[in-house]
Amino acid sequence: MSQDAQKTHRLQSVELDEESLAAVSRDQEQERQIAIFDLIEDNYFFPAGAEGGPYDLRMGLLENRLLMDIRGPSYERRHILSLSPFRTLIKDYFMICDSYYQAIRNSTPQQIEALDMGRRGLHNEASELLRRRLDGKIATDVDTSRRLFTLICALHYRG
Repeated sequence: MSQDAQKTHRLQSVELDEESLAAVSRDQEQERQIAIFDLIEDNYFFPAGAEGGPYDLRMGLLENRLLMDIRGPSYERRHILSLSPFRTLIKDYFMICDSYYQAIRNSTPQQIEALDMGRRGLHNEASELLRRRLDGKIATDVDTSRRLFTLICALHYRG
């Protein structure tokens, strides 16, 4: 990827629809904030049909659909993505994250590492699914899709 593509096809801001957000634990809120920070710091985000960015992204939920409102210098579009294919992955991801957060407080380094490997593997699987579901709409790199999945979970979480 060229330097110019990295500069123009990127997110400059990410906002989550507050009405879509549920109450979360401190750990989950921290993960959400880190994902937004990391996403803005380093990302590749190229909406189909866009001439160049940078772009502003607002994410929210409507029923079981992800709303992605994207704005750029000459681009404005809403993408709607069904979250049904993600339902099991999101549920499993939250379950393993809860186990991981508990393990950090009470378990051996080996147990924590095993849970973290499982968490990363599930995260990778979900981010690959996200990239496939966005194919033809928005191109991303692996790290960007991982961070976007974290934010989808932040929106999707219902305690």
